[in-house]
Amino acid sequence: MGIFSAFLNDLIMNSNPLKLLPKVQKEFFGTLSSGVEVLKYTLINSNGSKVSVLNYGAIIQNVQVSDSVGNFENIVLNYNNLEAYTKDTFFIGATIGRYANRINDAKFTLDGHLYELDANDGSNSLHGGLGGFNKVVWTAKTSTNNSSASVSLSYHSSDMENGFPGNLFTTITFTLTNSNSLEIYYTATTDKKTVVNLTNHSYFNLSGNFRKTVLDHHLKIESDYTLEVNSNLIPTTKFDKVTSTPFDFRQPKLIGQHITSDNNQLRLGSGYDHCWVLNSEGNLQSVSKIVHKTSGRALEIFTTEPGIQIYTGNHLKGLYNKHSGVCFETQHFPNSPNEPGFPNVILSPEDTYCSTTIFKFSNQ
Repeated sequence: MGIFSAFLNDLIMNSNPLKLLPKVQKEFFGTLSSGVEVLKYTLINSNGSKVSVLNYGAIIQNVQVSDSVGNFENIVLNYNNLEAYTKDTFFIGATIGRYANRINDAKFTLDGHLYELDANDGSNSLHGGLGGFNKVVWTAKTSTNNSSASVSLSYHSSDMENGFPGNLFTTITFTLTNSNSLEIYYTATTDKKTVVNLTNHSYFNLSGNFRKTVLDHHLKIESDYTLEVNSNLIPTTKFDKVTSTPFDFRQPKLIGQHITSDNNQLRLGSGYDHCWVLNSEGNLQSVSKIVHKTSGRALEIFTTEPGIQIYTGNHLKGLYNKHSGVCFETQHFPNSPNEPGFPNVILSPEDTYCSTTIFKFSNQ
């Protein structure tokens, strides 16, 4: 055997198969009534996992990861056309801003000035109001390297847009790594003191079958307390210990195990729609994990945020049924602009808002 033939034979016998490099695919998704085209950016890693993000609403439109035997399925609730997203009222897959969750009576006072917001949840402002970050077009920029694929989306929210002060410049970077982590990095700056609280509102169903509910998923949350809410789902500022309550997920248990228990807080939320106070104290740590044992899929959530709103799709209807998905809304606390004792949500011109959340997918 010649030297070259021997080298080639050794290369074939001893080398690992070459993996594909991460990449980003861009495609047309639809046209808004204004004539603006909406694009879909699909991040693909070396394992074949995919995450699709729209530049409309900075929406996570699709997440495809494998089960324990290698079958790839989408595991987030979604729509297949742009019109459905423009009409959506459930915030499916959406980026939420300027302020995630509820602000009591749709108003807050900052430096002595009263700001009035959209009341789109009874008397409350919810998820930024009627035309929040989920209803605008973002500017996209993509990048890849040997270990990940990314799309960065940027948006300039004008002073007093939806009632919020300051010109807010926001960039959100979605990165899919070869270790099957979807990393979301939020940054924002302002030219006037304002309030900011950003999150993503994807509904996960690890079974990949949205006709089934998530009640058979096992959930763990690293939290000793939830925020008690009133009849309008506004925090009362009381921290409720989870011990001996349906809200104790410090050890993994089925989401459906206690969701119909005789508990006033569950009745108010029609299920779980509450903010857990995380034990991580603002550090980037693992704060929650969900496992679907039948498919073998698991999702672990890491965040720098002090709270996580768990919402079990209690009011879904139409295309999806009640409990078809569960949201992990990493965020600061609801109604914080009106509660000085809660972690600070005020952003000043000299500061930069920074937040990180990681969704890490694996098999059990």
